[in-house]
Amino acid sequence: MTVHRVRNAVDDGYRSALVPGLKSSQEAARLADELAFAAGRLRTLEADPPGLYAEVADVQRELEERSWLAFLIAYLAPLETDDPFAAISAARTSWASGEPPNLDNIETGPRTAYDPDRSWRTVESYRAWAARAGTQAAALAGEPEWAPRRRFDRALERLALPGFHRDARFELLVSLGWLGAYELRAGALALGGADQVTVAAKRALGIGDTMLLERRAVELADGCGIPLEALDLGFYNWERGERATVGLGPGAATDPELQTSVRAALGM
Repeated sequence: MTVHRVRNAVDDGYRSALVPGLKSSQEAARLADELAFAAGRLRTLEADPPGLYAEVADVQRELEERSWLAFLIAYLAPLETDDPFAAISAARTSWASGEPPNLDNIETGPRTAYDPDRSWRTVESYRAWAARAGTQAAALAGEPEWAPRRRFDRALERLALPGFHRDARFELLVSLGWLGAYELRAGALALGGADQVTVAAKRALGIGDTMLLERRAVELADGCGIPLEALDLGFYNWERGERATVGLGPGAATDPELQTSVRAALGM
């Protein structure tokens, strides 16, 4: 059963060129807060990554193990508990062992791609994808001369594996980039499906055409002074109506300066 939240925000005269689809200052303020939180999370990943993210960022560790751990985090998704990585820690195996993670009765987070009916197929497909390139690093990095945006786009396309949906793929590459494992930066949000990020983008940006949607997303990020990648989690949480902190834990707060600046950009 899918539960859809009823939106009762009314048109109160709010208008902004950055979010032409919104007519409610209440909805705009909520979106601003989620964008600010998502941008702050990226700063945290880059400067002081929590939990298992710290292992992915640790340059003293083997890159293959860091990449595999990042995949497991994105695939299973951190819990919204005081120990967001507990289930992932219990399930994880090393890349070198070749053993699959222990997914029996596993608890997963809000953005998980895990499906108990085909969990092994997704994991096996990821290992096969890496094997075709020789290593995960080769598969994710692509050609040495590629710019970070091209590397991100190509990896996102190539990671379209069975059961590995758009949100998990995007999150994997965002985390690998902001944790410093690879030179990866998103140049687009990969919108166009039935996922909540695309639905939210269409509502906020007031258009359905994918090309124009991507262009307006870039304009929104630039106008708010935040990374484009922040729109992914920001839109997701705004549409969902409940915040997923994705590894920061339920007590994570929004940076007040970011919140103020994003609200100001949206005319709050």
